[in-house]
Amino acid sequence: MCKFFKKLLKVLLVTVGVLFVVYFWNLDQKLMSWLYMRVNEIFDRKKVDLVF
Repeated sequence: MCKFFKKLLKVLLVTVGVLFVVYFWNLDQKLMSWLYMRVNEIFDRKKVDLVF
């Protein structure tokens, strides 16, 4: 039972550490800005059907 709690504590500490790094360096916003640029490149290449 003690091994289980040690493993659980290790996993939780690693998870909190990773989340802190992501928060500290704003990696989520940097990733989303990169993703928005890629999505815009894809949709800017498509032909637009103009219907009047």
